[in-house]
Amino acid sequence: MLMKKPANNHKVVFITGSSSGIGEQTAYLFAAHGDSLVLTYHRYKDEGDVVAAKCSSLGAKNVLLIHLDLTDNESIVNAVKSAIAEYSCLDILINNAAFLAQAILTEQSFENIRLQIKTNLEGPIKITKECLPYIQESIINIGSNLSTVGQKQFTVYSATKFGIRGLTKSLALEFPNLRIFTVNPSLTATKMGHFKGLPPATVAKVVYRAALGDYQEKSGADINVRDYLYGPQLKRYWIFIRWLKHQLWKLKF
Repeated sequence: MLMKKPANNHKVVFITGSSSGIGEQTAYLFAAHGDSLVLTYHRYKDEGDVVAAKCSSLGAKNVLLIHLDLTDNESIVNAVKSAIAEYSCLDILINNAAFLAQAILTEQSFENIRLQIKTNLEGPIKITKECLPYIQESIINIGSNLSTVGQKQFTVYSATKFGIRGLTKSLALEFPNLRIFTVNPSLTATKMGHFKGLPPATVAKVVYRAALGDYQEKSGADINVRDYLYGPQLKRYWIFIRWLKHQLWKLKF
């Protein structure tokens, strides 16, 4: 049963992996609009503390920083309990935390396979399950450009991100009262991306707008970041390029 929150202008936003990168920059956008935040860190609390302090200085109504290990069931349950104890309800969940071990499959250790699946897919499924009774508006799952295509040395990571898209599409059918999207960034200048690619702040703007429902997409859809950065004309161009690549691929076979 969905909990009801008293009407006000401030949202409560739960962001996993918010001590750096896309999650950090997304937190700043919500903070600047006076929203309340649940921020999580995994290894480095000091990084989380810095982000939490900046969110407060930007104008966040309230900031709760909690430890979250997406590979651990107890940690997931306790994180959600802490969030609900603080706020009673959630408006938005952003599943952003991820782990990448780049190598061809034969060179992947079982441990790195386990960590990628648990952090990138199983963990988001579980934390979404725990949060769903309290969510009022949106779930944003951070995918990747590798959510739709394969690439050498990203076999396991890509498989988990394909799975995230399946999670989004199925949840949208099960919970039609919510906005649920997969936001797919291309290479982003984070630790995981070796600080090459789009600035995380640029990607965060798309995540933020998707969470607020600014894009006229049906719930369950993919929101590919590069399609939304430069307006509808460039979006049509990228759609055409993807279509053309697909046609050329079919001709090869």
